[in-house]
This record gives sequence, C-alpha cells and structure tokens, in this order.
Amino acid sequence: MNFRTFAAFVGPSVFMMMLFIAFPLISVFSQSFYVTQPIYETVTTETCTPGFLTQTCVTEEKSIPKLGEDGKIIHQTKFVGLQSYRNVLELERAWDALSQGSWRAFQSIDFWKALRFTLTFTLITLPIVIVAGLAIAVMINGASKAVRGPVIFVSLLPFIITPVIGALSINWLFRGDGILTAGLEYWLSRDIAMFAQAWTIEVLMMFYRVWHVAPFAAIVFYAGLQTVNSDSLESAVIDGASRWQRLRYIVIPHLMPLIVFVSMIHLMDSYRVFEEVVGFSSQGHVISLQWLTYDFLVPDQAGNRSISRASASAMLTMIGIAILLVPLLRRTWRDHSGGH
Repeated sequence: MNFRTFAAFVGPSVFMMMLFIAFPLISVFSQSFYVTQPIYETVTTETCTPGFLTQTCVTEEKSIPKLGEDGKIIHQTKFVGLQSYRNVLELERAWDALSQGSWRAFQSIDFWKALRFTLTFTLITLPIVIVAGLAIAVMINGASKAVRGPVIFVSLLPFIITPVIGALSINWLFRGDGILTAGLEYWLSRDIAMFAQAWTIEVLMMFYRVWHVAPFAAIVFYAGLQTVNSDSLESAVIDGASRWQRLRYIVIPHLMPLIVFVSMIHLMDSYRVFEEVVGFSSQGHVISLQWLTYDFLVPDQAGNRSISRASASAMLTMIGIAILLVPLLRRTWRDHSGGH
C-alpha cells in the first residue's frame, strides 16, 4: 500500500482524533495554568436616608466590576503556574490533617474526599463486574437454544437503560417509602434510612454500577466462550476435570484478553463516575472527581466559574486514569510481544 492510499484511509480518523481529543486536551491543559478574573475598581458611594432635618448620609467605598465601553465586564487573564493545582489539592491543609491524625479533617477537603470515593468505587466494583459478567456469560452459554435469545435480551436490559435514569430508579426503590425499603423494614421490623449515612449511599451506588455494567461484560465474555476450543474441553472431561477446573484452567486463560479489555473499559468509565452522584443526590455525603470538576464549572452568584481549577481537576483525573491503566497496558504489551 502506497503512502497516498494509506493517508486516504487513516487521514480522516487522525483528523477527527486531533479535532475532538487532542485539541480539547491541549486546551484544558493550558487553561489550568491561567486564571481569568473580572477587573474590579473602587468607587465611593453616598447613601442618604429620607428626610430633611434628620437626614443622615453615609459614605463608603465599594469594589465593583469595571465595565468597558460596550457595557460588559472587563476580564483579565494571567499566568498562575501550578497555583490552580495547589488550590485543588490543598496539600498544606491535607498534611496538617494527616500529621494530627484527623481522618475526618482530611476527608473534609473536597479533592481527597472525592479521590477516596473514586478509588474505592472503581477498585471494588471492578472484580465484582468481572465475576458477575463471567457468571452470566456461563449461564447464557449453558442455556438451551430455545431460551438463549430471551435470556440475552433480559440480561442486556440494565445496560440499555440510560445511566441517569437507572440511577434514579434504584434511588426511588430505596429512598423513603420505596418498595425495597418498605420490604426491608417489614422484614427487619425496624425503620431504615438508606440515605442517612455515607457508607450506605456508597453501597447503593456500587450496587447500581455492577447492575448496569455487568451485562456488557457478560456479552463480551459470551462471545469469547464461542471460540473456546471444544477439543480441550472434551479432553478435560475425559481426564476427570470438574466444571470448576475446566473453567479455571481452560476457559479463564482463553478469556484473559477479553477480561483485560473489559477491565480497561470499566476502569476508565468508573473512575469518571458522575451519573451515580447526580442520580443518588449524594453531594452532601459522597462526591467524585468528575463531579468536583463539574462543581467548579457551575457559576457562582456573580456568574463566575472556576475554569482554571476545573481544568486542573480534569487533568488530575486523567492522570489517575492513566496510572490505573498502566498495569493492564503493560500486561497487554507483554502478551502481544510474547505472541510474536
């Protein structure tokens, strides 16, 4: 294939990747080093009470945004270096809290509170999704052909539902007098408030993520099960291997590339957890790194947004994703190199 033909095939993909991935990433990275703020000016104002003989006037100085000739607020952009990252991390405050042994004070810092939940959420749901997905795939593969289609359809329903709608549905089932909460209260003969504590909210959010993502893993693993060497399985049966032994020594090694693939997708998606925080309205107890970036972008009462801190938070989130993916990428590279 000559270069012109190769460029004709690859060029559009490279252009789209540069336009929608590389350029926005460079823009976010550069914005994290600059702060744009309105210019304020000090004006003297005099306020007088109504009346003539008893009139009282008070003179005071106020800082108000400076307006341009077009009547709009004038803004200035200045280079602040790593200040936005320091503002997000609050390292001095975090170090003081850890040196005093105060975990509660440490968790009161938004970034570290969000990082703790994000890592917990990601690393706990990952193995559960893998195991649940593999179990569903084995169940589908073992079902008769007559019911296999309906079983696949029912298994995929949680994944088809829009994430926010799914989170709201689980929220309504457990919140207040929800059906499941009412059932638990009847069974345990006591009042239950699933949204009164942070840990119960986290458990529900993890439960929803597994319920939503496990079908995707199941379909991927089910496709992989169709390529397992039947001769190897028959030989294992003849040798007296149990179902668990066949699964452990033949099926799982065969599916390992797919397990790595699902793990990578899940790590990237879970580390950017956002829908659960919104759907469960957990901002008062639990926040994530992605939600923290969103919070920085929400305008305050004056209409200002913390673009620089939001960009810094987004870059720190991407760095975290890259760190989590390194072991999986190394394994993939090692397997690829070994195969050649």
